[in-house]
Amino acid sequence: MKIQESAENYLETILILQNRKGSVRAIDIVNELEYTKPSVSVAMKNLRENGYVQVSKEGHITLTEKGQAIAETMYERHTMISNWLMTLGVDPKIAVEDACRIEHVISAESFEAIKRHTITSQES
Repeated sequence: MKIQESAENYLETILILQNRKGSVRAIDIVNELEYTKPSVSVAMKNLRENGYVQVSKEGHITLTEKGQAIAETMYERHTMISNWLMTLGVDPKIAVEDACRIEHVISAESFEAIKRHTITSQES
């Protein structure tokens, strides 16, 4: 199932914040992405209604199984593409920015090819 790039970004951010902080609240997402509180509130409502996140009575946000799967896919793509670009000599700041755009549009087939190539190159 294809979801919007903005939803993928939110899910990836929730995963990163969970790994960093343990628990995530909307204000953490606001601070991380520098978005407005109303924008994050609307996004969390949409993600919750579509079954990607759960929000507790206390406001703690957790990824559902399908939200976790998308977040992990985006994070793996982001990390691998960023690192790959840096090994090619791209400035780290630019590599991260470019990876953030590429991760959403690259096909699974192309990403897997880059992944195989990168792993093979590292083993040589």
